[in-house]
Amino acid sequence: MPDTTRPATLWEPLDGGAVRCLLCGHRCRITQGSTGLCGVRENREGALVTLVYGRLVAENVDPIEKKPLYHLAPGSLSYSVATAGCNFRCKHCQNHTISQITGQAPLPGRAVTPEQVVKAAVTAGCRSIAYTYTEPTVFFEFALACMKMARQAGLLNVFVTNGYLSPQAMDAAAPYLDAANVDLKAYTEGFYRDLCGARLQPVLECIRSLWQRGVWLEATTLVIPHHNDDPAELREIARFLVSVSPNLPWHVSGFYPTYQLTGEPPTPVATLAGARRIGLEEGLRYVYMGNRSGAGGEDTACPHCGRAVIRRRGFAVIANELTAAGACRGCGDNIAGRALGGEP
Repeated sequence: MPDTTRPATLWEPLDGGAVRCLLCGHRCRITQGSTGLCGVRENREGALVTLVYGRLVAENVDPIEKKPLYHLAPGSLSYSVATAGCNFRCKHCQNHTISQITGQAPLPGRAVTPEQVVKAAVTAGCRSIAYTYTEPTVFFEFALACMKMARQAGLLNVFVTNGYLSPQAMDAAAPYLDAANVDLKAYTEGFYRDLCGARLQPVLECIRSLWQRGVWLEATTLVIPHHNDDPAELREIARFLVSVSPNLPWHVSGFYPTYQLTGEPPTPVATLAGARRIGLEEGLRYVYMGNRSGAGGEDTACPHCGRAVIRRRGFAVIANELTAAGACRGCGDNIAGRALGGEP
């Protein structure tokens, strides 16, 4: 297999040949011969390298709604790519076989170029490229190269992320990043520490900063029984998102037992419905229920008149009744988002 090692960006040298990675909120100090927490950025003789440049473990054509992004080019396809590695250690990770690979050698994946990714996306009729499945931050150099070429080809760029990007990473990505879905996993430091191996505050700062940089954002909370399903905590999440913008959509998603968290039951639909109600009560204009087919809460309603302007079944858009400019046909109110247009 071709060598997928490349010089990394966003780091600084330290004394004794160590380096400081500046890519995410961990800001790992990495000694020679070691990797950061992500397992895919290594200190080689005092210089940081990425081990996964173009080393893809997943390539799929997905509905954009699967990300989930409901307010970006609804009904379109997104070419979804990932490398191995992650900077979180979530006990409930649904993609743990490709994200939790610390110490694995050789790293999985096949070598592709940014040109090949963009060409594949265009050939498949995709409207966007999504950097997803694991954590796009850890393959940042490759993602950024793809994003620049995608922009030239008229494609949108999407991150599905845990929201741990550093300010430096956000500065580099924002000119080419059209949208992101950020996991806001909980609203306590204890949850982030014990279930994710991370901290809450950098995620909150990332969400606010990306929105301020003009990136369209949607947030997802996987509601896990006995861990983050307390109505008071869900209300705190909703209030934080409202403080960023009432137009920021919130997806409350159902948990299924997986990986190292198999002792908890699936999330009851009533819990998700309660979380959705809380979000709307707190002033969010768009709150959706996810991962529970047939439970409802998937349609986009006009906040002004209540008309269902985008109707969905699972990941499929079955009707887009917005105007070409993205306005409600009933009252003319604009719906927040990007590239929303329905029938002219």
